[in-house]
Amino acid sequence: MSQLDFAVPVEDRCFEDYVPGIEAVYGSIPVTADEIVAFAKRYDPQPMHTDPAWAATGPFGGLISSGWLTTSLATRLYIDHYLSPHASLASPGVDEIRWLKPVRPGDALSIRVKIVDARRSRSKPDRGLVRTEVQVLDQTGAVVMTMKAMNFIRCRDAGGADGDATEDRQRQGASA
Repeated sequence: MSQLDFAVPVEDRCFEDYVPGIEAVYGSIPVTADEIVAFAKRYDPQPMHTDPAWAATGPFGGLISSGWLTTSLATRLYIDHYLSPHASLASPGVDEIRWLKPVRPGDALSIRVKIVDARRSRSKPDRGLVRTEVQVLDQTGAVVMTMKAMNFIRCRDAGGADGDATEDRQRQGASA
């Protein structure tokens, strides 16, 4: 069984609040033709992203966002709505980015997050590692991108005294 959203707002979250099973949807962020072209000209200069006339006759039948722009927009939503601004301690990486459907001018993106694992660090008990499945959705609810994110999050109890209780609570949430 999943718990919808968090009990505390993003600015108050610490590791203990990132409980496996929590799911939430955040967004939206618009995608414009000007943004698609400007980003692609700088970072991904392929004609399906930079040249509307070429794109109209290309394999996608029109201009599409670079996957990296889509990832950047999703990251913006992830940071604004999901990661705690005071407890986020960076990320060791993202796994399995998949671009499933073209993103076009006029689309509005949102993200659906699901916490799949949260473990307190044994070597650094002031933080934990949270693993999150992220789906990027267009305005129709279609999944256009997926990724698996990992984030180090500062603990509310930096000493780790309640680490066992926190881990027990997280295991119960994951098995519920």
